[in-house]
Amino acid sequence: MGGHKTLTISEEAYRRLAEIKQNNESFTDVIIRLTERRIHLSKHSGAWKDVDDSEIKRVFGEIEEAWRKGWPS
Repeated sequence: MGGHKTLTISEEAYRRLAEIKQNNESFTDVIIRLTERRIHLSKHSGAWKDVDDSEIKRVFGEIEEAWRKGWPS
């Protein structure tokens, strides 16, 4: 890794990063981990076109529940 940069973030942004920071991670590690997971959703456009609305709601409900429980971590 090269040099270092100083960033100014709000208290809320700091709190949110601190909440998802794992014990062995630096804040740099958290930012890198979060930005590595970027997915271009347009690449998957139309993937759910043949899926029933009730099934979509069920799947998204499961995803929301997993996020509430702390996934991913």
